[in-house]
Amino acid sequence: MKHRIVVLGAGYAGTFAAGNLARRLSPSDIEITVVNAVPDFVERIRLHQLAIGQDLAFRKLGDVFAGTGVRLRLAHVTSVDPERRTVAVTGEDGDGELAYDTLLYALGSSVAHHGVPGVAEYAFDVTGRSSALRLRERLSGLGEGGTVLIVGEGLTGIETATEFAESRPDLSVALAARGELGAWLSPKARRHLRHAFDRLGITVHEHTCIEAVEPTRAIAADGTSIPADVTVWSAGFAVHPIAAASGLEVAETGQIVVDRTMRSVSHPDVYAAGDCAYAIGENGRPLPMSCASAGFTNMQATAAIIARLTGSEVPTTGLKYHGNHISLGRRDAIFQMVDRDVRSKSWYLGGKAAARLKSGVLKGAGWGIAHPTFGMPKRKRRLAAAPDGARARAAA
Repeated sequence: MKHRIVVLGAGYAGTFAAGNLARRLSPSDIEITVVNAVPDFVERIRLHQLAIGQDLAFRKLGDVFAGTGVRLRLAHVTSVDPERRTVAVTGEDGDGELAYDTLLYALGSSVAHHGVPGVAEYAFDVTGRSSALRLRERLSGLGEGGTVLIVGEGLTGIETATEFAESRPDLSVALAARGELGAWLSPKARRHLRHAFDRLGITVHEHTCIEAVEPTRAIAADGTSIPADVTVWSAGFAVHPIAAASGLEVAETGQIVVDRTMRSVSHPDVYAAGDCAYAIGENGRPLPMSCASAGFTNMQATAAIIARLTGSEVPTTGLKYHGNHISLGRRDAIFQMVDRDVRSKSWYLGGKAAARLKSGVLKGAGWGIAHPTFGMPKRKRRLAAAPDGARARAAA
């Protein structure tokens, strides 16, 4: 009987991991199934572009995995039973159940409402394609002088605000920041960011905590009313409660607690990668939810899975966060390096050069997704014999 590997989620972490496993392990010994809710690969870090009306090409996952031996199951994950080693799903084919020997959990994250009244009812977000398209439709009907408020001063908020202001100069775009805009950047990069906001005409409400969202305005903690025909919520991310409900050990964030090899500390047949993994980086701090972290964690998870199944020594890959790359529209950007403690270094790259670099990163990631097995060793490794002679088990 073949060893069954099930990958939940086909985002950056899940897609790369599935391709890596397919390239490295012998199809005589394994079968790999990827479960994803939609048929396309969604470039999440470009959804703010989709929302403002730019046309993005989405790759069909069926094409991505064609010829790799990876099976694609289009369905929503409804629960995981790590004791029975099963995953419950529902989709166009109805309800079903998938059994696994090794599970790679990579379901990602969605927008965090933080319990703020009105966010669920009236705010928009760019954390998924469906939500970005909903925002796109709303913005397309917004005439000249319409007001848009972005809540959140993180990478998503900054990129969304600048993209909207550049693409739709007829709109009045504002951003609400809980602290100082770009406080985590180096002084020079912070000045660059402020100049970009001034150039694009973006209003910044610093030291402003939004405590309620209404159809045409947002209310700050001090009672200030900020007009907003459209409020875009980008104040953090949250993981799906499936992991916590399954009995897997999770952190307060709901992320799966993993060891250095991305293996669940409570269930050794389960690995996690991407935003849903509570992974500690080389600096002793949890890795942030980001595309970069998805790359680090999926490489470590797949390396560990392959090594344990083939009876090899488990290698460790780097878990060091190098910096932030922030788009400021299509023609400007900031690349800020950080040190071991994730504090910004004095050096940064800005302007058109940084924008070209960011464009190259996006194109490289897209090409990599379209060719998930490219560049991997061609040798197909056989699994180590299992004690029961039926299928290989992950070593304890």
